[in-house]
Amino acid sequence: MPEAQELATHIVDLLDSFGPCEARRMFGGFGIFHQGLMFGLIAGGSLYLKADDKTRELFVAEGSEAFSYYKKEKEYRLSYYFAPEEFFEDPESCRHWARLAFDAALRNPLKKNKRQEA
Repeated sequence: MPEAQELATHIVDLLDSFGPCEARRMFGGFGIFHQGLMFGLIAGGSLYLKADDKTRELFVAEGSEAFSYYKKEKEYRLSYYFAPEEFFEDPESCRHWARLAFDAALRNPLKKNKRQEA
């Protein structure tokens, strides 16, 4: 996993101009967090950024596809899309895409299951 750790460290370094971010190990990869919200996912050596109904088409227009995985022969697609190449090419683009992903995370925080008391 050293290569994955190096990629996570590199991405956090790229995001420095966006604001303080951290990479946390999860699901065999890393989650990228800012202000306690996950807005990025590193899996299979690639970075995926959070998208929602407001931003999904921007990612699709860049040729990005949603992160997916298989479990018991069923495909699951998450609302994280492959980061466009320009994310890695200049700080302004990095901040732009990070802002889009973080704003999507703000609009769609993780909903925790609440147990109903009988």
